[in-house]
Amino acid sequence: MSSAVPLPECWGHRGASAAFPENTLASFEAAIREGADGIESDVHVSVDDVVVMFHDPALNRTTNGQGLIREQRWHGADGMEHLRTVKQPPQAIPTFAETVALLMRTENRHVKFNVDVKAQNHPARLFALMHKIISSHDNWETDLAPRIVLGLWHPTFIPHAKTVLPYLRRSYIGEDLSIARKYFWDNVEVFSMKFDVLATVNGEKKDCQATGKKLMVWTVNDAEYMIEAARWNIDVIITDVPKTWLELRSALQVDYKKVIAQHSRLFLWTNWKFYTPFQILDRQATHRDLEIAAGPFPTVDSFMSAPLVGLSKA
Repeated sequence: MSSAVPLPECWGHRGASAAFPENTLASFEAAIREGADGIESDVHVSVDDVVVMFHDPALNRTTNGQGLIREQRWHGADGMEHLRTVKQPPQAIPTFAETVALLMRTENRHVKFNVDVKAQNHPARLFALMHKIISSHDNWETDLAPRIVLGLWHPTFIPHAKTVLPYLRRSYIGEDLSIARKYFWDNVEVFSMKFDVLATVNGEKKDCQATGKKLMVWTVNDAEYMIEAARWNIDVIITDVPKTWLELRSALQVDYKKVIAQHSRLFLWTNWKFYTPFQILDRQATHRDLEIAAGPFPTVDSFMSAPLVGLSKA
């Protein structure tokens, strides 16, 4: 019994990061080989204006380097270009330029790219550097730009994204539904939400679908959670284990009802992270971290009308 139910796309979270060092070309290539529809990665900028694919603001957790990326040089004898990952097999840190070049290979031109813009960045500077790299490719407006989603956590990044990278789709990344509605609803085409948050609400999913907004969930690694996300009729599952969702998706396409019935929803009641008190504390901690990194959240009227300093597409 084949299924006509639409099923979510599979995007590799930092590539196939359960098996390979996260945010490396090896991880991205593995996700693509496994059949992922897209990859997700994060960006920071070095002192010498190189955009690198890296999650943390500091090098310590995943590489043999130390210190904040924004204080490090990419080039030179002590540059980050020489660092390697702690996780085996050792890999170099990829640049945004290298990652875009990977996606522009003939065999990869179907792969989509979610760029998670960390709040520690200076948006005008980062977006100008990204524009320079994107626009350097032949036919970038048709062959590259439509595949990139620019993920934003903090509302003050929205005006810069609209001015410097107006051709990219934008998404809200986060776990706070009130912030998503207050700041981002009219300014993005995609909502990339933490799975735990959407597991306990229904209205937001329906509103996104009714207005044509795309909905992505992260980071979904357990089979039961993947099946639950499929029940919601969302657009994209972001996962560390692309192969797991791809295999489940194939099974669902053969017999949707049978596979759905094999997976329990009991976890929604037995796991503490799906309960409101914990989710409130988690949202508050994330909000506090975002304000430390990028400043207080502005009033809705002020943040879109604030002057944009230092903008350039050069």
